[in-house]
Amino acid sequence: MIAINTLTSIAVPLDRPNVDTDQIIPKQFLKRIERTGYGEFLFYDWSRIQEGPAVPKEQVGKPDPTFILNDSRYAGAKVLIAGKNFGCGSSREHAAWALTDFGFLAVIAPSFADIFFSNAGKNGMVLVRLPEPDVELLTQRSAQDPEHKITINLTTQCISDDQGYEATFEIDPFRKYCLLNGLDDIGLTLRHAAELDTFESAHDKEFWLTPRLVDTTTTA
Repeated sequence: MIAINTLTSIAVPLDRPNVDTDQIIPKQFLKRIERTGYGEFLFYDWSRIQEGPAVPKEQVGKPDPTFILNDSRYAGAKVLIAGKNFGCGSSREHAAWALTDFGFLAVIAPSFADIFFSNAGKNGMVLVRLPEPDVELLTQRSAQDPEHKITINLTTQCISDDQGYEATFEIDPFRKYCLLNGLDDIGLTLRHAAELDTFESAHDKEFWLTPRLVDTTTTA
């Protein structure tokens, strides 16, 4: 995980409520055993042309130019703005993997599904809850101006944009600490590497490396 303090970026306005994890990363891509490579399948059913009566076969599966993520003006965006209840549905952690692999480091929404909220935080994403009118305002500004920039300051828990908007947001202190220091669950454990090595050395010496005396006496 990378450490995040201040993030400034253009934002992709995904003006849809109740985006579930199967829409974020469809089930047919869950067979992969790696945690990387999911970005190209993000919102696959929306970002690709689907079969239909009026759709030529040669077009099926190609990028849909009407979908926001295929708009080159938003290329490189690290912030996604979404509607309420983002990340609902199944508990698949692959949804967070797909978003981060695509390049998103933050999602702004009025509300998030609880399990997705936990998974995304553990995978290095800043999730910002804002009142619905505020999210609608930022969505409109990014839709009208693809160069509209949003700044998220995790240290001060402040979000602002280049048109004068400013607000604060809440975040769990422990999750904030992890994001500021770039620590996932493995990183948190490795902070205690020296103590773990000492314990393992003592454990091995006591239970594996020290010869044991075997009582060979027998009773008649």
